[in-house]
Amino acid sequence: MSGRSDADGVDDRHHPGVEEFVTAWATALHRAHYVPISAGQRRRIVAGLADRLVSAVLAEPAEPGDGHRIGADLVAAGFGSPEALGGTIAVVGSRFLGELGLAADPTRTARLNGLLAELAAGFAAAAHDRSLRAQDTVRLAALAARAQAEEALRVSEARFRRFATHDQLTGLPNLTLLTEQLGRLSTAGVPTDRVGVCCLDVDDFAAVNDVLGHQVGDLLLREIAGRLGALTDPRIDLVARLDSDRFAILVRDTTCTEDTIKIADQALAALAAPFSVNGTEVPLTASAGVAEGTVADGAAATLMRASEIALHWAKADGKATLRQFDQDRSNADAARYRLSAAMPAALRRGEFTAVYQPIVALRSGLLTGVEALARWRHPQLGLLTAARFIELAERTGLVVALGSQLLEQACRQTSRWQRVQPGLYVSVNVSVRQLHQNGLAGAVAQILDRTGLPPHLLQLEVTEQAVIDLTGVVAETLAALMELGVRIVIDDFGIGYANLANLRSLPLHGLKLDASLTRSSAQPARWPGARRPDTDDDFLGTVVSLGHKLGLVVTAEGIETAQQAHRLAATGCDNGQGWHFGRPVPPHEITASIAAQQHRDAVPRHTGLPVLPVQRR
Repeated sequence: MSGRSDADGVDDRHHPGVEEFVTAWATALHRAHYVPISAGQRRRIVAGLADRLVSAVLAEPAEPGDGHRIGADLVAAGFGSPEALGGTIAVVGSRFLGELGLAADPTRTARLNGLLAELAAGFAAAAHDRSLRAQDTVRLAALAARAQAEEALRVSEARFRRFATHDQLTGLPNLTLLTEQLGRLSTAGVPTDRVGVCCLDVDDFAAVNDVLGHQVGDLLLREIAGRLGALTDPRIDLVARLDSDRFAILVRDTTCTEDTIKIADQALAALAAPFSVNGTEVPLTASAGVAEGTVADGAAATLMRASEIALHWAKADGKATLRQFDQDRSNADAARYRLSAAMPAALRRGEFTAVYQPIVALRSGLLTGVEALARWRHPQLGLLTAARFIELAERTGLVVALGSQLLEQACRQTSRWQRVQPGLYVSVNVSVRQLHQNGLAGAVAQILDRTGLPPHLLQLEVTEQAVIDLTGVVAETLAALMELGVRIVIDDFGIGYANLANLRSLPLHGLKLDASLTRSSAQPARWPGARRPDTDDDFLGTVVSLGHKLGLVVTAEGIETAQQAHRLAATGCDNGQGWHFGRPVPPHEITASIAAQQHRDAVPRHTGLPVLPVQRR
């Protein structure tokens, strides 16, 4: 044996005469299979295997299994590919014996062939075992990774579930979880199971955020959630925050609505005590809506909506209160909503029209004017009075367009009546919203121009509420209408908030006394010692006298009998209106009444009361 050290410091001692063979074998392995080692390390591995191969060829007697072990060690060194085996057999078979000078020795050739066969078998077995170990490693790693992934997924799902079903600010369940719980109760419950839902809302909570800031508002919401969550009634199944300052309580195993109402009362009482946030005392009130019923056929889910409707009623009825869901009220609300939604299209189709009620001079009994009243010829519901839709029109703002359309109808019709009864005026109601619209006086002037009706024959009725504060647009509009020559009267006088100082300074033409003032009162004084006029006539006389002293024409509404008409005439009241003189009728019936009155003008009359026939419609 001889030796040397290569550039990598690797000891390269091996059998003499095989140096070129080691170089050729190392090169063949490098070309066949990449192993992340240096050239020196690769040569050292190959040199060691070559020395073992030399010893196996020269050994006497031969050692069985030497080739098998060499093949296994070749795989163990990292050269486990089929290409590495092929390169090894090619180099060993073609050069090994020649390098040793034994190429012509048949015994050594046979032994080398046997060694190569063993080497190949050992290589294959080792490669197979290595592949199995690698597969097991991969499988175990895959199983471990899958287990880790499944655990991470479970943790992630739990976190996401919590995030999706709970309010992040208060930690309470949210609407999603409440809805799921209601759904489970509906599907799993028996038909006799009953549940209740209480919806709560903090009154005017926006003011807290605006004045104290959202940070204080958030702290306050946590305090509210804490108080609601601390309610101890065993029937409480869940307390949830729905959104903003709205909360809900789900009540299980109720027997009647009163069970849920009691819990709602407890919740309102818990919120009634002042809150202290960052040293600031914050008093609050809350409103609540309650619904209760069975869970059969998915009905529990509808309770949520019912409780929210009841909460809306509590807010509309003045706040700081509780309302129970009532199906009749809900049906009425739904009907009003459908009417409201249908109004814009009805206005475009011309379904709104005017009917006219006579206004009579009480002393002469003659027809002097008419009041135009709105009607809706609804295609399904028939003829609807203004009481069914005017409030809806006010709320939606449609009353402006509707009022303009009806005003033009009334002016056009009254202009036609001038041909048969000159001087007949028309009285038209003007809403508060219309008075607050810029340009009302200009719009009225245009309608008068289009219809040809003289301004003094148009009387506009406004409520006391509309003229409480005579500033801004309202004052300017009334002054412009008066300057135009239109008459202005206060409608339903006596039931609003009359400001006597305003009556003295307003540009008014008259007062219309509400029907409640014109009817006799059989009621005694409500409080002991209370003073009252000796008779209703004295009271009416005082009111009429006040109007006259202010220079106003006084008209009494709601006259239903001849006795009422005589009484009011005796007080000095100027005009009368009511079913005694005629109900609201289409224009052609007013035309017929005018003709009948003109026919009777030649007939002597012994009373000043009324000449118009009583209409029974």
